[in-house]
Amino acid sequence: MAAAASGFSAPLPWPNNAERTTAAKSCSHFQIGPSRIRAPALKTRCEVASQNSVQAVTIGSRSSSALELLKTSSADRYTKEKSSIAVIGLNVHTAPVEIREKLAIPEAQWSQAIGELCALNHIEEAAVLSTCNRMEIYVVALSQNRGVKEVTEWMSKLSGVPVSELSKHRFLLFNKDATQHLFEVAAGLDSLVLGEGQILAQVKHVVKVGQGVPGFDRKISGLFKHAITVGKRVRTETKIASGSVSVSSAAVELALMKLPEPSYAMARVLVIGAGKMGKLVIKHLVAKGCRDMVVVNRSEERVAAIREEFKDVEIIYKPLSDMQASASEADVIFTCTASETSLFLKEHVQMLPSVSPELGKRLFVDISVPRNVAPCVSDLATASVYNVDDLKEVVAANKEDRLQKAMEALTIITEELNKFEAWKDSLETVPTIKKFRAYAERIRASEVDKCLSKMGGDISKKQQKAIYDLSMGIVNKLLHGPMQHLRCDGSENRPLTEILENMNAINRMFDLETDISMLEEKIRAKMERSQK
Repeated sequence: MAAAASGFSAPLPWPNNAERTTAAKSCSHFQIGPSRIRAPALKTRCEVASQNSVQAVTIGSRSSSALELLKTSSADRYTKEKSSIAVIGLNVHTAPVEIREKLAIPEAQWSQAIGELCALNHIEEAAVLSTCNRMEIYVVALSQNRGVKEVTEWMSKLSGVPVSELSKHRFLLFNKDATQHLFEVAAGLDSLVLGEGQILAQVKHVVKVGQGVPGFDRKISGLFKHAITVGKRVRTETKIASGSVSVSSAAVELALMKLPEPSYAMARVLVIGAGKMGKLVIKHLVAKGCRDMVVVNRSEERVAAIREEFKDVEIIYKPLSDMQASASEADVIFTCTASETSLFLKEHVQMLPSVSPELGKRLFVDISVPRNVAPCVSDLATASVYNVDDLKEVVAANKEDRLQKAMEALTIITEELNKFEAWKDSLETVPTIKKFRAYAERIRASEVDKCLSKMGGDISKKQQKAIYDLSMGIVNKLLHGPMQHLRCDGSENRPLTEILENMNAINRMFDLETDISMLEEKIRAKMERSQK
């Protein structure tokens, strides 16, 4: 799953895909079709992607600023465009693992990725959700089309995958649709294994890593925190996770299905990696009756802790340097590390001795992204290789029961979606409240200064304070009513449409121009940073 899930998760540089590309050259390319759960009443969502190019604006030292040129050009609508929440991503439903692994971002680089994304001209906030089944970038974009273009180009530069190829596999969702998607992800409805619980832990981890990172700000942070609430509520109220399988348990089940006898009793088992995913694999192997196995890991500490937990099982630790020797004595090999390069290449596996005639082929089950087993190992007559995209064979079982629970979950998601949208829309009134209060404060301060000036220098500090307190009291009482009609905190049973109408009315009456001026400030700040 995520890079942090493994005992091999040392900080690494941005992924270098040369080895992966070379290893995959002779392997077939395939795509998994979408299999999203949708309630009939929900609006069908579609990809909205503009490929139209936007002319660059040259900024001259003596000429008009880029912002002024934009405002006086045919792009005048740009300064009136509201910021949008967007998700640009690829997942198990839209892209094969050979594409996803090139885009995977280790947890150690999530903060760096947020910084790079927010340095783009039209991206204000960002978050990265990178697991074995998905690579999704969530952003607050000052312009939808420009923001999507910049993020897609950033993804292409990061991965080495051309924009044209990314566009074939990516999906784009905006605002309410993007929010619904993340809620479904957190609830386990978008997972290959419907209802699996690990994705909720990964969404929580995004919030944990993002705390204090510039760019993981109010809207994106609020979105992910609300998604966690949705994920918890769905699992509590629908029991969708009960009886469902995780990626780890599905991997163990898949291997069992491929063995000549549906039992681990006679199979020699090797697990490579003792991080979160590796520990789950071991747990499910034990549950399926496996009583002895070899675990290869960088250090023995984690393996020793797992051995203490399963005292009735013989778990033999081997260092990473013994991996090839351990593989030569194994029939079934599970790989679940955060290594960004293949651990098993074709030439490595060719050198391994044959397994028993009853088993026929050595079985590799690779649940890592990037993959630990080079895809071309499957070309060998002595090996069978399965990766995370092959788990659908297992998860098809008991599908009807989980689909019914998924429909119940969608009702909860729709309810929570409306709550989040109300909260997000209420944020629009915050700039108006601030500007309106500042407007009133300027008038109050000016009038108090005039009053004190007319009264001369004979006035005492006590009298000055009395005048100040009087002016503040008058302003606060006058502002109380309008402010109450601008707030959307649940204390008043007032519809959101009414609050937004009040906001627009105050903007017009007092010439606050909140929306345009706030966007102008953001654009100006972005442009100033890009010139440095």
